[in-house]
Amino acid sequence: QVQLVESGGGLVQPGGSLRLSCTASQSIVSAYAMGWYRQAPGKQRELVANINWIGVTNYADSVKGRFTISKDNTKSTVYLQMNNLKPEDTALYYCNLLDPRGNSWGQGTQVSVSS
Repeated sequence: QVQLVESGGGLVQPGGSLRLSCTASQSIVSAYAMGWYRQAPGKQRELVANINWIGVTNYADSVKGRFTISKDNTKSTVYLQMNNLKPEDTALYYCNLLDPRGNSWGQGTQVSVSS
């Protein structure tokens, strides 16, 4: 399996911004898709955004217009730019990669939005 390492989480005030990064241990060129999921306490893990091998993106309705997913194949990295953060965005954010080798997950990075 591919190892995924997330970074960029933290504590931010409502209306603030964060950029999450997820770097894979191997090339992501062959990935069918990469994405970000999140899980808040007491809730199920949910898809936030994903991007497929040709760059087509998909977002949860709750983050459309505020979050942007992108990737850099040369750096084997996927990003999640999060703007206008809200308290309800507080969660543990996980990176996911789906490729011919299977489904891989990172360990997660905490995002907390609070005044």
